[in-house]
Amino acid sequence: MPTSTRARLVDAAFSLFEEHGFTETTVDEITARAGTGRTTFFRHFRGKEDVVFPDHDLLLPRVEARLATATATTRDVALREAARIVLDHYLEEGATARARYRLTRTVPALRDREDASAQRYLRLFRQQISTWMRDEPDGHLRAELLAAAVITAHNHVLRRWLREETDDVDAAFDTALTRALAETPPSAPVTSTVVVHTGNPDVEQVLREVRAALT
Repeated sequence: MPTSTRARLVDAAFSLFEEHGFTETTVDEITARAGTGRTTFFRHFRGKEDVVFPDHDLLLPRVEARLATATATTRDVALREAARIVLDHYLEEGATARARYRLTRTVPALRDREDASAQRYLRLFRQQISTWMRDEPDGHLRAELLAAAVITAHNHVLRRWLREETDDVDAAFDTALTRALAETPPSAPVTSTVVVHTGNPDVEQVLREVRAALT
């Protein structure tokens, strides 16, 4: 049974959404079922749509803080743990997260808002990864690719859990992130070969020296 006022409002809202539909449910109906008033509702939410989604304004700073502690050499661990912050939040929501998934599949406006939230995480990951890769060849491109891969892997696992297609979320997450991180491995160091010869004018001799140095 929800204990906080916010939790009671969320629980009441989702119950009504599933009973009557999102569009048909009013704020007054939500507050009546939750045993609160309109003033209390708007103290927690700007509108009915805000009840549906997690508090991304709290989650995003947590993700950013985890990424900010990493360096280019520890980025893989940071990316895993940052993505896991979001996944764990949905897992903790349990039935509410699955009710949200069903709802956003049927209400286009909510689905669009969910997509916009995903873009906020993508931008955050891309910006941080770009700082790690700024001195690497094609660093900005590789940052785009890696950020997209991490977000896609996270969303793949989350959707499978929401649809109750997997019981072992930890194993699925580890597999997905391992694959995502493998798609853009660290750049190989750039090496060069310097060939020194004695100034012999014999071209064939010079070529032999070059071949010997290269092999």
